[in-house]
Amino acid sequence: MTIQVPPVGFVSAGTLEEAARLVSDPAERAVLIAGGTDLVPKLKRRQTAPITLVSLADIEAMHGIAITDDGSCVIGALTTLAEIADSSDVPPVLATAASTVASPQIRNSATIGGNLCVDTRCNYIDMPLTWRQARGHCLKDGGDTCWVAPASNRCWAISSTDLAPVAIALNATVRLVSSRGERVVPAEVLYRSDGIDYLTKTPDEILVDITIPAHTTRNSFQKLRRRGSIDFALLSVACAVDLDTEGTCTSARIVVGGIASAPVSATDAETFLAGKQLTPEVIEEASEIASKPVRAQDNTDTGQRYRKWMISVHVAKALNEAAAERA
Repeated sequence: MTIQVPPVGFVSAGTLEEAARLVSDPAERAVLIAGGTDLVPKLKRRQTAPITLVSLADIEAMHGIAITDDGSCVIGALTTLAEIADSSDVPPVLATAASTVASPQIRNSATIGGNLCVDTRCNYIDMPLTWRQARGHCLKDGGDTCWVAPASNRCWAISSTDLAPVAIALNATVRLVSSRGERVVPAEVLYRSDGIDYLTKTPDEILVDITIPAHTTRNSFQKLRRRGSIDFALLSVACAVDLDTEGTCTSARIVVGGIASAPVSATDAETFLAGKQLTPEVIEEASEIASKPVRAQDNTDTGQRYRKWMISVHVAKALNEAAAERA
């Protein structure tokens, strides 16, 4: 059976100002579309029902990668993941993360803005409409129960963006524009631990670009999934570590994705690493500290106990790789 996209209006905005105006009109019930790799399947599953799709593809200012005078890397939100994976201008850890998303065909269409804002997912919501009707609608689908945790009054759908943990670990900022003005926020502020209301970006705001400051940190990105392509991450880990000339950690960022409704910063582990050399014993203890506060849910591929256990394994892999990286 072929599942088609329901009838919907389509407008291609020529400028950022036009797109901001269209998406700010409540009567349009407009939704932004870039590569469409997340939105189109949602339309087919009847998870969203906009009146109008506003395409950003023709807005030249949102494309491309540039290095500023201070060494920062500015990436337009419409830059595709394939372009980022192949770029020598972006931090290598970001290129690595981009290269692991989905498949080559999808990376040719998917954009960094779309990946940073990708919807949360769950075994219950990501089913065809007829299945969801038969099972009973969950909180994210307009029902009154979260089928992952029925006693809870919140949605536990998980954040599945691979680039967000890297952006947070590298202290990136994102620029948001609307008809009301512009604001720049740290990447970590973009996310809210709520499966439904998962972004602090308002519906009328457009993520225009991401800026990654120049850095000297040692970085790593690790990803766990069942297959080596297509599949969403069961969990991902991004880390950025600063070492002094003696090899002592002066600061660290460790961010775990794919395990909660927002990327999780392992702040206790970061604090533990400060002032220590990254010996195997220190890395092992830091990885255990990183996994302790994370509460995995049974709402994606494989069981929650396995995903919980693998957090410490992949944090250790990330820290070992960062420690071994040439400064």
